[in-house]
Amino acid sequence: MADRALRVAAFVACAVLLAACGSTVAGTPRPLRVTDVERELVASYFAALNEAAGQGVSEQHELLADTQHPDFRDEDCELPKGIIKVQPTMSTLRLDPDWTPPGEDEHPRGVVLVVAVTLTAFQEGTEIGSQIGSQHIVLLNGKAYGFAPCAA
Repeated sequence: MADRALRVAAFVACAVLLAACGSTVAGTPRPLRVTDVERELVASYFAALNEAAGQGVSEQHELLADTQHPDFRDEDCELPKGIIKVQPTMSTLRLDPDWTPPGEDEHPRGVVLVVAVTLTAFQEGTEIGSQIGSQHIVLLNGKAYGFAPCAA
């Protein structure tokens, strides 16, 4: 019995000594936040999207193709016939690390962010609809990528 008590005491002493060897980091833990650089990349993405819309359907479709996330480029994507203008509410921009694109099992490479947007669709210069929702943007290698609004 004394032998067992001695082993338990030795184990406790070793555990205490090992715990004392750990290092501590000064500071206060905080949740990850969107950086100013990330915020600017997202804002620039939407500015470019709206600028391309002002130039015409083919220019916007070209930009949407160029900024489609490289891991999720779909050759069968049929873009809308008109243009879209997107107004993000940048105060809602936040990280969304668990998101996966609809119908996909894998998380996109890069930093995934989500922002509330007002999306307005135009066809031949006439507004045909407006919707409020969320849009995901992925930052990868210093560039903002989206997920093209393919027509159903």
